[in-house]
Order: sequence, then C-alpha cells, then structure tokens
Amino acid sequence: MSFNELLVRIDDFVWGIPLIVLILAAGLLLTIRTGFIQVKHLPRALKYLFKKEDVTDEHGEVSGFASLCTALSATIGTGNIVGVATAVGILAGGPGALFWMWIAAFFGMATKYAEGFLAVKYRTIDEEGHVLGGPFYYIENGMGKKWKWLAKLFAFFGACVGLLGIGTFSQVNGISSAITGFFDPNGTNTVSLFGNEYSIVTVISAFIIAILAGLVIIGGIQRISSVSQIVVPFMAILYIAAVVILILTNLNKIPSAIAVIFRSAFGLDAVAGGGLASMFISMKSGIARGIFSNESGLGSAPIAAAAAKTKEPVRQGLISMTGTFIDTIVICTMTGLSIIMMGSWQNPELEGVLVTTDAFRKGLHFMPSQGAAFILMICLVFFAFTTILGWNYYGERCLEYLSGKNKTAVMIYRILYIAAVFIGPYMTVSAVWTIADIFNGLMALPNLVALFALNGVVAADTKDYFKRLKNGEITE
Repeated sequence: MSFNELLVRIDDFVWGIPLIVLILAAGLLLTIRTGFIQVKHLPRALKYLFKKEDVTDEHGEVSGFASLCTALSATIGTGNIVGVATAVGILAGGPGALFWMWIAAFFGMATKYAEGFLAVKYRTIDEEGHVLGGPFYYIENGMGKKWKWLAKLFAFFGACVGLLGIGTFSQVNGISSAITGFFDPNGTNTVSLFGNEYSIVTVISAFIIAILAGLVIIGGIQRISSVSQIVVPFMAILYIAAVVILILTNLNKIPSAIAVIFRSAFGLDAVAGGGLASMFISMKSGIARGIFSNESGLGSAPIAAAAAKTKEPVRQGLISMTGTFIDTIVICTMTGLSIIMMGSWQNPELEGVLVTTDAFRKGLHFMPSQGAAFILMICLVFFAFTTILGWNYYGERCLEYLSGKNKTAVMIYRILYIAAVFIGPYMTVSAVWTIADIFNGLMALPNLVALFALNGVVAADTKDYFKRLKNGEITE
C-alpha cells in the first residue's frame, strides 16, 4: 500500500458518515436553540462589523473587526480557490458539492456563532493582561476541570492542523502552484531537489514566502491582525469584483450551471456513477471542503474571537458568524459558480488551482489570458499568505495551552512552522489536501463535544442578550 493510499483510507475513516452527521447535527441543534440566529440577526451581525463597541482595553487585545479579520485571514485562503476546485471536479464530488457547501455553511453559521460566543464567555486573562481563549478554555471552564483531557486533545490536534494541515502545506502549495503556473508553466527552468525536478520559480517563491511569514509571525497577534485588516478586505474586494465581472459577462450560462449543481447534489447526474453513491460522494466532498474553507465546527476561529475587545459574548458571536457567510456563502459560491459555468470542472487533466485559472481565462475572455491568470494568482497568493499567518497564531495558542505557555516550545513551533511553509510545494496536491482533511476532522471532534454540552448556555445567554437589548438595558 502506497503512502497516498494509506492517507486516503485514514481520511475516509475520519470523514465518514458519523462525523458528517455530527457536524450537521451540531449546526442544526444550535440553529434551533438560537432561534435561527443566522436568518434573524445576520443584518445586525453585519452592522456590528463596522460599529465600534464602547469598551475599555481591559476587555481584550484587538477590536471585534480585527479579530474577525484575523479569523478570516485564516479561513479565506486556498480553500476558497483551490479547495472549491478540488471539491467540484469531475473526479471528486462534481458540481453538487457546491450545494452541500451551502448546507454546511448555513448551519455552520449557527455553529460559528456559538464558538465565538463561548470563546468570549469563558476566556481568561493572565497576570500580564494576555487574553487566553478558545475551545480548550470553554471545554475546561465551561464543562469542568474533569474534561481538561479533552481540551488538551483539541489543543494537540489544533497545533497539528496548523503545522501539517491548513496552515502550511496546503497554503504554500497553492501559492507556489499559482506563481509557477503563471511565470513558468512549462517548467523550462528547473533544479533538482529531494530526488525530483522542480521549477526554480517554485523554489524561489517558497523561500520568499517563508521569509515574509517569519517576519510577520514574530510580531504576534497585533502584527498579524494589522496585516490582515489591510490585506483581507482589499483582496476579498478584488477577487469578488473579478468574479462578478466574469458572471455578468456570461449570464446566459447561469441557468444551466444552477441546474447541474442541484442534479449533481442529489445523484441525478452520473458524475460518480449516479444514484445514492454519487450523492454521498458529492455530500462528503462538499461538506469536508466547506468545513476546510470556513472552519465552522473546527474550533479555530474562537481562538481569535477570544482576543476581541468586547464585554458582550453574543455580540462577538454575531461578528464571528459573518465569517462563515463571507467565506462560503459569498466567496466559495462565486468560485464554484465560475468553474461550473465555464465547464472547467469537467476536465480531468486539470488539478487544483489550474481548474480555477482555466475558468477565469474562459470567463474573462475579453482580457488577455495572462491578465486573468495574473488576477487569480495575486488573490490566491495574498489569501493563502494571510492564512499562513492566522494559523500560526492558532497553532501557537494551542501549544501555549499544551505546554503551560512554555516560550521555548513556542519558539520551536515557530521554527518548524516556517520550515513546513518552505517544504510545502514539494508535496503532491492530493497528499496535501488529504492530510489537511484528516487533521480537520480530528480537531473538530473535541470541539463538537463541547458545543453539544454547552448548547444550553448559548441558548439562555442569547435569549437574555436580545431581551436586554429590547428593553433598552444595553445599547448596540
């Protein structure tokens, strides 16, 4: 059995029916317990993004918007561009995977709300004024000390996800593939490394990304959030603008694209043999990729949410909820729709970012093909770079919890993290995404246990907040 085959078997076990059902069940339960908060209060949540709360510095380290940008910096990355392409490809879940991404995101918004809420409610502040929060603290402080082993399990998997999954390999692999595909698509300039031939563009880009990441990572949450507040909104607007232009110039293709999405989602197209088998493959691919992209249920975003300057857990929960909306409902939908409209998903010879690049070249046909590819490359590079930064922050927080804030352990983690960024491009695309999927699933399990256990707290405090708001006891 090859290494890749072993990874696929482990991935199939981790991301089997039980975990998929568990994730959707958590989202469904929290949706009901909070009174469909993602429907009733999404406008208020979006308003809170730009309305500063009147709090003192003692309530956190960064603003609610900055904490969201930090969370978005970790979520908006290759999952939105490469991950969606991987999910909807003809050899994966097909176009129907996009539908299951929507389902996962809808319920995931309630999950993300609960995570942000619990992160602030159960956070702690140490003697140095350092805010400590995330699933490990709402497991330990919310569920009780006897569950500390579960908190440590989450922290261990979280550190692994950052180092070996979402944070490094998949992001820099996407960056180097995009840069190499643009500047040296035919691999004319190569060097020999690790027994294989690689484009010199790949090697140089990996080195530069590793150096730049190291310079920002050293600055901690303040520097990461500062970079994220500038890069994330700018890149999101640029990417959304490009895709909107693509869609508007190909409006005639939308009806057939929507039709194939729904047919494929329910196994009515023979993408993977048709029937229930096709439907399950589409569902598994869409939910796994959707969770990879927006991270609802993983427990990563609450680590950033805990640092927000707020005295109202509900308020931060609402702000956190918008992250899933922006990431999946908006950006992933745009990517998937572009790929399906242009038929790029049907080409089995294309893999990863090349699928999205093909869609951009076809959809933005009035531009030089290199112009469309350049826009996508720039967006992918910056999205993935900020994800590298955000997940380093998550990984360090997990390691701090595991090691009792041992500074030596954190420094070693940083060094290993930067080294992983450098070697990421030399791993195969399939292996990269499979490793990421495995650690995502393992990380989600302890967090989901906590969400089920604490759903009553979420429901009661949410009801109390809106009651106080209605009675004028608090202001927005």
